[in-house]
Amino acid sequence: VTPVMSSPCCGFLAQYTHHHLVAFLLTFFSYVLLHASRKTFSNVKVSISAQWTPSVQNASSPTWEKNNLFADSDEATLFLGVLDTIFLFSYAVGLYMSGVIGDRMNLRYVLSFGLCGSAIVEFVFGTLTEWLQFYNIYLYCGLWVLNGLLQSAVWPCVVAVMGNWFGKSGRGFVFGLWSACASVGNILGAFLASSVLKYGYEYAFLVTSVLQFAGGVVVFFGLLTSPKEVGEYWEGEEEGSEEQGDEEPRETPKAIGFCQAFCLPGVLPYSLAYACLKLVNYSFFFWLPFYLSRNFGWKEAQADRLSVWYDVGGIIGGTIQGLISDCMGKRAPVLAVSLLLAMGALVGYSHSPPDQVVNAALLATTGFFIGGPSNMISSAISADLGRQEALRGSQEALATVTGIVDGTGSIGAAAGQYLVSLIESKLGWMCVFYFFIVMTGGSIVFILPLIVTEIRAMWRDRQARTHQL
Repeated sequence: VTPVMSSPCCGFLAQYTHHHLVAFLLTFFSYVLLHASRKTFSNVKVSISAQWTPSVQNASSPTWEKNNLFADSDEATLFLGVLDTIFLFSYAVGLYMSGVIGDRMNLRYVLSFGLCGSAIVEFVFGTLTEWLQFYNIYLYCGLWVLNGLLQSAVWPCVVAVMGNWFGKSGRGFVFGLWSACASVGNILGAFLASSVLKYGYEYAFLVTSVLQFAGGVVVFFGLLTSPKEVGEYWEGEEEGSEEQGDEEPRETPKAIGFCQAFCLPGVLPYSLAYACLKLVNYSFFFWLPFYLSRNFGWKEAQADRLSVWYDVGGIIGGTIQGLISDCMGKRAPVLAVSLLLAMGALVGYSHSPPDQVVNAALLATTGFFIGGPSNMISSAISADLGRQEALRGSQEALATVTGIVDGTGSIGAAAGQYLVSLIESKLGWMCVFYFFIVMTGGSIVFILPLIVTEIRAMWRDRQARTHQL
């Protein structure tokens, strides 16, 4: 039976304390800084590609002759796609492991380790190698594998912390607002990269990696991972545990197994749907500045700034759609409508004229209908799945379930990044957009049984209320 979620109009915000606010802000800005660093790589692809290939400026450089990586920009572009794929595959594998680890270790330690370790790797990849004028394909690949594994520790932990602090009442709205962290990070990363790009792409990596490392230190010393750490027990209303204020001793719940988590109701269909959706979302994330620069001939800094409109749409979409899902008491129908409209938005954006204002408007619309559902699945729905009724006796599954959903999504996104570079080089950008439309439709297909089930439940609830009147 699908649980009925209470309306956010019922004053649910009144139950939160300053501890909830601190947990919200620290987890939010942790992922903002992580995504700002991640976004840097996509924002400086044109500069990196130019550094790795012959040009009037670097062809005469003895350093470049010694470290000749690629003969032309097409080869460099393909390798950039390979790096994206390597990162996402290692990130996906890491998510499956880090979710399980997060449910068994202190979330604060795992989160801080992931943030600080990843910051060091990004500094070496983008800054140190350029300062030393050392370019090596195998080093880049190895560093990006390590970066993916370290970054995978962050998302399951921050979702688990949020799930510990915020109950199902109003979760769609709270998580919809909170899941803007990735988009805010993209905007921050684009702004920082475009601001220092004139000094060299290595300084974009330097700024974001230093900020991310500092964020990891703050989290280590300042984050409370659960209300239990301050003696609060307040979210028993939703998972069948005892009510707040119960003074009886509580047993520490045991962590659920990986296979058990995979078999929980809703986990597999949402994971497969997210694989299709994250492929599209991350293709925009990794390739949008590159596409705008190459396809329309706009300067790299202009393309970076314009690309943030996709994230602005995602922020608004995730918040509004989360609020609507709270009011309806159902999430799948909201996703279905948004994804259907996303297919139309993709068609519209693929025919965008070379006008920056029109392009920005179409980008924001596309981000609203694609980024919104993506944020909802990766945060609010993952928290719902990790705290459902089937887990009454074993509630430590939040990080594991989140890792499964996001890990499966990252496998789809990893395969997609190589396919995007391949399709673009062979068939052009228009076919890439057709590919996105097909994948968006595929995400609807995977959650179709859940959509039907929730619509039937809504119809039964409506009939029951009618009979009562």
